[in-house]
Amino acid sequence: MVAVEEMELSSEQSTSTQLVTIKKGGLRTMPCIIANEALERVASIGLHANMILYLLYEYNMEAATGASILFLWSAISNFTPIFGAFLSDSHLGRFRTIAWGSIVSLLGTTMLWSTAIIPHARPVHCNNPLKEKCVSANTAQLMLLLASFGLQSIGSGAIKPCSMAFGADQMDKPDNPKNERVLQSFFNWYYASVGVFVMFSVTAIIYVQTQFGWVVGFGIPVGLMFLSALLFFLGSSLYVKVPPNKNLSAGLVQVIAAAWKNRHLALPVSPKNFDAWHCIKSSKFATPTDNLRCLNKACMIRSPKQDIASDGLANEPWSLCTVRQVQELKALIRILPIWSTGIIIAMTTTQHSFAVLQANAMDRHILGKIQIPAASLSTFGVLTLVIWVAIYDRILVPLVAKYTKRPRGFTFKQRIGAGLVISCLATAVAAEVARQRRKTAIEAGFLSNPGGIVSMSAMWLVLQYCLSGLSEALNSIGQLEFYYSQFPKSMSSIAMALLSFGGAFGSLLGSLVVNIVDDVTKKDGVSWVSKNLNKGHYDYYYWLLTVLNVVNFFYFILCGWLYGPCEDKNNWDEEEEGMKEMEEMEELSIKSGEYAVVYLSA
Repeated sequence: MVAVEEMELSSEQSTSTQLVTIKKGGLRTMPCIIANEALERVASIGLHANMILYLLYEYNMEAATGASILFLWSAISNFTPIFGAFLSDSHLGRFRTIAWGSIVSLLGTTMLWSTAIIPHARPVHCNNPLKEKCVSANTAQLMLLLASFGLQSIGSGAIKPCSMAFGADQMDKPDNPKNERVLQSFFNWYYASVGVFVMFSVTAIIYVQTQFGWVVGFGIPVGLMFLSALLFFLGSSLYVKVPPNKNLSAGLVQVIAAAWKNRHLALPVSPKNFDAWHCIKSSKFATPTDNLRCLNKACMIRSPKQDIASDGLANEPWSLCTVRQVQELKALIRILPIWSTGIIIAMTTTQHSFAVLQANAMDRHILGKIQIPAASLSTFGVLTLVIWVAIYDRILVPLVAKYTKRPRGFTFKQRIGAGLVISCLATAVAAEVARQRRKTAIEAGFLSNPGGIVSMSAMWLVLQYCLSGLSEALNSIGQLEFYYSQFPKSMSSIAMALLSFGGAFGSLLGSLVVNIVDDVTKKDGVSWVSKNLNKGHYDYYYWLLTVLNVVNFFYFILCGWLYGPCEDKNNWDEEEEGMKEMEEMEELSIKSGEYAVVYLSA
């Protein structure tokens, strides 16, 4: 019996030693994680960038209808990440959420591929949709197409919010004095790395679609999506897998319910009255903050004997929450005004469908006979993003940090605001280019010939793409870092999903604006966003976007002022480490029984 106990103890000690000595995470996990999201983005963007042409020429849609569908697809793809984030942080964990998302995305891309392979999955091909009346897609054909979009949106919704947060889990070392700078570089280069793959997508894949047709052009993304899932699973044994906080989703709702139930109670005169608030033993959040004080009633103790059980937990969680739960909800609510400023810029960055139509009617030749696919011009935006990240991270940050004494160089708000300003410039330039293209087309006699190629070079569109890429590099990465810094690690996926969530509202707003403009400005069957670019007025449309962007910038200044200084998440992480250690000790004590002390010391 003693020998058996000694063997069990030795086995436990060996297991514990392995857990301590085998380090997981770090840079070696990055290829698998980045490749997973990058290849998924390549597949989805490779399909999305040229999709307006597929809808116009294979599904015989109007330009406004096709653009609206793409706006809605983009909106759904950006809405689903918030659900994927909550599913990840409160139930499945980031690893399993990404794994399931990869599989669902693969199914969606395969289904879209089938619409190109099977002739009956599309309406009868129309030789000249700009001049003759073409047969529209029937219900079954549309359902197959939209179902493929839906599956891709669900899969993307699981991958997007978790991938970058999962990568941050591998790199985040709170004990490292340079941790803040490491995380900033990680966000910059992660975003840039994905951008490089996206650049490949909008060049190589779109070129294949243009030269070899939709069957081959849609088949390649299917293969890339399969490779994306495979690479992610190959790194499984190396990952740091942060367990989900299974009380997170319910906890946020419980705070609202408890605050409502206790709405008639009077708050303590002194907020520093520690006995008045319910908090977990040894928690750093002993008292709630003064902002959003109405929520503080959710963690007020009315009667210690009735409200608190012998184990220190609340007898009725829907009537009494912890201070930490209240602070988590406050962090989420406080971020919403600044988050809402990303809606307009998100709407602006999803305007590429119209730029593709303009490029398709312009001279796209470079270096003689080489003709660039219309959708591939967006490469310049991605290239600008990547170049800016390199310059900013390697040159500007070290230089600016010497004067500002901040490891990040510029503040989050400064970068977000700069992105908004440049977005105004991008739409203003787009308006002027659209005006010049229309003028050139009319002078060439193409007013009633929308298929005519004007002599104006498509390179005129490059500047607006570059400004758009620079705007995204400043605003989007600034938003990601800002959200990540304001939430605990257990809410990292939610922090990452906020950017996509703003993009969802931006896409919905974009679809709404396009439809309103199309209806309100229509005269004799022609609107500002008509399929006939020469009779339409895309320049007026872009000036409308410019006005919205200017208003949004001043709204951001107001929101930033109301938010106040940006606090770091160190307090969250320090408490989570302490809570995690306590939970591990409790689990080990239960598992090891009388050998718990010996096991932990090993």
